[in-house]
Amino acid sequence: MLNDIYQNLDPVLFSLGPVTVRWYGVAYVLGFVCAALVIWRVARRWRVRVDADALLTIMFCVIIGVIVGGRLGYVLFYTDLSLYLANPLEVFAFNHGGMSFHGGLIGALLSGIVAAKLTRIPYLTLADLGCIAAPIGLFFGRCANFVNGELWGAPTDAPWGVVFGGAAGMMPRHPSQLYEALLEGVALFLVLYLLSRKRPPRPRGTFLGVFLILYGTFRFLMEFVREPDAQLGYLWGGWLTMGQLLSVPLILVGAGVLVYALVVKNPQKGLPEMQQSE
Repeated sequence: MLNDIYQNLDPVLFSLGPVTVRWYGVAYVLGFVCAALVIWRVARRWRVRVDADALLTIMFCVIIGVIVGGRLGYVLFYTDLSLYLANPLEVFAFNHGGMSFHGGLIGALLSGIVAAKLTRIPYLTLADLGCIAAPIGLFFGRCANFVNGELWGAPTDAPWGVVFGGAAGMMPRHPSQLYEALLEGVALFLVLYLLSRKRPPRPRGTFLGVFLILYGTFRFLMEFVREPDAQLGYLWGGWLTMGQLLSVPLILVGAGVLVYALVVKNPQKGLPEMQQSE
């Protein structure tokens, strides 16, 4: 049944003259819009002041960070760097290769420093708000990966196996994109959103720590049913992939951040209050 659904999917949503709109692009737009709405709602529940200007600044910084970081991460982690050194403009050829989540995460975290400086909202509060919202983007992104027929899983004889064709061959494979959409998207969002409902809100850094631990764990496990990148294969022992290697530091850093948050217990804070003129 799932295979029948996939065979009727088209990566292109619609074309209008020279303009082609793909589901992958729509997924990015939906992810960022929904993330902004979640940040706004959670900030209001926490009674943390984030006005419209601050939200736009945050989202602009994060969008740039995700796109630049995601692309550079793919180039650095998943390709032969010498190819890009010989032709640097290929770095900007998004249709050749793709994006890396780990690179996008690093880019988002670094861009958050800029957003914190511009808005004067504490960095860990911004990171916590962003981490609660991020799984929504992950959900849409993984669904778009499925529609595109990319990042497929290992061969399987399960009744829900999908024949992706092309480089994936004609054998049924795990729809690992949908597994990740459910774990990294739905499950991770539910955990973080439910934790965010406590008032007063949990200390600064709590949600960043939980996000890194759970995402790293989910991604590490999913790699066992996901086909490794063809250009890299397995890195060690016939099972270790680049995705798993990059996920281990996330778990360790997340544990450190969570311990810090629970020990220091800094309260969540928003925009500084307006100073009264004398």
